[in-house]
Amino acid sequence: MALRLERPSDAGAFLALAGDWLGQREAEHNLILGILGALLEAPPAADEDPPYLAAAVDAGGAVVGAVVRTLPTRAVLSEVDDPDAIDLLAADLAASTPGLTSIVGPAGWAAPLAQGIAATLGRPARLGMSERAFRLRAVIAPRPVDGRARLATMDDRALVFEWLDAFEVEAIRDTRVSEGPDPGFHGRVERGLRHEGSRRIWLWEDDGPVSLTGVSGPTPHGIRIGPVYTPPGVRGRGYASACVAAASQAELDRGRTFTFLFTDVANPTANHIYQAIGYEPVRDIEEWVFA
Repeated sequence: MALRLERPSDAGAFLALAGDWLGQREAEHNLILGILGALLEAPPAADEDPPYLAAAVDAGGAVVGAVVRTLPTRAVLSEVDDPDAIDLLAADLAASTPGLTSIVGPAGWAAPLAQGIAATLGRPARLGMSERAFRLRAVIAPRPVDGRARLATMDDRALVFEWLDAFEVEAIRDTRVSEGPDPGFHGRVERGLRHEGSRRIWLWEDDGPVSLTGVSGPTPHGIRIGPVYTPPGVRGRGYASACVAAASQAELDRGRTFTFLFTDVANPTANHIYQAIGYEPVRDIEEWVFA
């Protein structure tokens, strides 16, 4: 059955086309749905690149695959219901974003998309990082640790950005790829520090801040937890587990059905501690990087 490509102009139009299809697998699509939810809350500023929003649609009008790109050089692939969607999406994404550095998508579908893009761009693709998506329905209380959770405010701005920068340095070191500049990032974090919209930053306090947990990317019934960062000198004390548990519970208390997060498959510690507080594995995700 022949497929066609649809390119809605904004998040609202894209959700009108693909929202129901994405929502049928909300946990698997939590990253894409969270990106779209954030776009609805805060559309791109005039000096930001417009998002790339593409869906492969069959002759009956059913969506069978989708790609979203908001960062300048990084795209996210959905689940795929028709293998022919891969070639269609790869060709259009490569033509629209010749400077693409990476794609993220479900294991089994991310690799063929990456290979199709690599063939068009003439640049090899390699596996950069394997991740796992998790879903939480109810928090299991972690072991008690000293301190308490609190929401960060603009008074914490300097520390929050210092720790977010440190987290990104570690992430780039681990995956060996930078997502490129994101001109709207500071503004989005500051809105969260002012408690505007759904984004929040939680801090765990024990004679001062010792761990950070972000919350962003609302989906129809949930929201994503992350990044999670604890400075090296105070790791291994349970602060991250306590902070993630508190942030997750706060979102459930606000009426969310789920919270989601992603871990590095190669990090057994993170996978264990999040499962210990109630997170269940849903789907393996791969990042593919272009030379």
